[in-house]
Amino acid sequence: MTHYNSKTAYAWAIELGQRLQRARLNLNLTQLEVAQRTGVSRKVVMNAEAGQVSLENLIAILMTLDLLDHLDSFLPEQPFSPIQLLKLRGKVRQRASRKSDKNSQKDDGLGW
Repeated sequence: MTHYNSKTAYAWAIELGQRLQRARLNLNLTQLEVAQRTGVSRKVVMNAEAGQVSLENLIAILMTLDLLDHLDSFLPEQPFSPIQLLKLRGKVRQRASRKSDKNSQKDDGLGW
């Protein structure tokens, strides 16, 4: 059994690149064909398959390979916790709270 936490971020990137390559080959597409359909250069597809790709280009390639529906499995929508909903009272949280130590004063930028 593979322990997911034992892999480094680099190892995961390489693995995802290999999975992209397998998906492309399963569709019998060349890197150039994927690049043209995606609207990126062949170098972008090559780099993606090597595990080095921007999030925007990764999504574009996934769309081309008809794999975009797998993103929900990869990173499902995150619900708000009931405690956060009570704290926010209907407002949408935009950022995390700053961690403070015991000796520092709270500065929330509101000036009070």
